[in-house]
Amino acid sequence: MAVRPSRTFILRKIHQLSGIVPLGIFLLEHFYTNSKAMLGSEAFNQAVVDLQGIPYILLIEIFGIFIPLIYHAVYGLLITWEMRPNNLHYPYARNWFYLIQRVTGIILFFFITFHVLNFRFGMIPGLNDLAVAHHPDMAFEIVSREFQLPLIFAVYVVGITATVWHLANGIWLFLVDWGVVIGPSAQRAVGYACMAFGAALLFVGLNAAVAFIRPGGLLGGILY
Repeated sequence: MAVRPSRTFILRKIHQLSGIVPLGIFLLEHFYTNSKAMLGSEAFNQAVVDLQGIPYILLIEIFGIFIPLIYHAVYGLLITWEMRPNNLHYPYARNWFYLIQRVTGIILFFFITFHVLNFRFGMIPGLNDLAVAHHPDMAFEIVSREFQLPLIFAVYVVGITATVWHLANGIWLFLVDWGVVIGPSAQRAVGYACMAFGAALLFVGLNAAVAFIRPGGLLGGILY
């Protein structure tokens, strides 16, 4: 007798997959582009110009980023609403990771909404009315001006940290739930690999952010 997966099972699998492809891949590309700030304003602005010059860029953004992002965020909030944390009774590491994954998801819902409205569309009253996509020649100036504000920079530090945790732990969950990694030893080893990946990605993200207010980033440009 054939077993038909439930709708909830399918929706959760799509939710997990969307976090890796395309959103995880887009995040890596986004960090790479932001890292161009280490090379100065001209290099970053040119990177933004190149991105905006991709054919069908609007369709790519809509179907490759915004729709998967909205689905992942909304369904993630539904999962969070239904969660029943038991960390106080069973304070195991994976239980804490489960809770932090949900907390970072909530943080990202608000952070990404702010980030998209702020830089992609320039729609934050009193803060920014210039969309980076529409003014690529001013992209570095727009971001740098806002990152000079301690509160905004702090928001982005928290947002970048939450993003990296959510992705790194999400990769581990994806590999385990999809049966790619089987067995406690293999899962533990992959867990450490995901932690190392997350630490490296966090440095890249924070270094790119600092590069908008300090030439060369955290290490003053010795990495290029």
